[in-house]
Amino acid sequence: MFGRQKIAALVAEFLGAGVLTLLVLSVQRSTIGVPFFVALAAGLAVTVMMFALADTSGGHFNPAITLGLWTARKVTTARTIVYIAAQMLGAWGAYALYTYLVNNHFQSIGGHYSGRILVAESVGTGIFAFVWASALYQRLNLAVRSSVSGLAYAIGIVAASSAAIGLLNPAVALGAKAWVWGTYVLGPVIGAVIGINLYVLLFTKDGAKNLAAAVSSGTTTTKKSSGKKKK
Repeated sequence: MFGRQKIAALVAEFLGAGVLTLLVLSVQRSTIGVPFFVALAAGLAVTVMMFALADTSGGHFNPAITLGLWTARKVTTARTIVYIAAQMLGAWGAYALYTYLVNNHFQSIGGHYSGRILVAESVGTGIFAFVWASALYQRLNLAVRSSVSGLAYAIGIVAASSAAIGLLNPAVALGAKAWVWGTYVLGPVIGAVIGINLYVLLFTKDGAKNLAAAVSSGTTTTKKSSGKKKK
């Protein structure tokens, strides 16, 4: 049913999301669990795992990024579903491994819905997704793309940390026990959809052509309507 390449892509997404979640948990739950160090660890995790696995799966490691690419028609529906499933399983596996290693279980830290948290997660993820998309569409070499994406993720976490935990990833939210639909799930999705589509629409050749055509079409229609009214 699945070829070797498809299985490798799913394993890559599983491992990428899992390692990212494990690093976030390890730093977040430690004595140095301040936003800067969490951002640094998460950014390094994204950089290393993208360098190792992006050629296999694309290096999403984040359901929000996968959904953002789906809305931009860069990923099929079937691929979106299986990628998200693999990412969620990777994060859950990271939590299980971490709690086993520290021999302890943790309370949920997501809290309740807050508009400020939703906006903070959206903004942080939007920054990350915008830069992630730019690295993809500019076809940067793997090392540069991985480094830029990791740095963007770290910057996004710092930007979001003023009002939120700064996870920017629904899979990591699951693994960190911060699964709150209205904030740490919806926020990253909104940010990724806006960030990716904004870059595609304004800063890629095809997107610019489509936008110009849409604007031109709207202007032409308006002019024709105005002409009919005058008659």
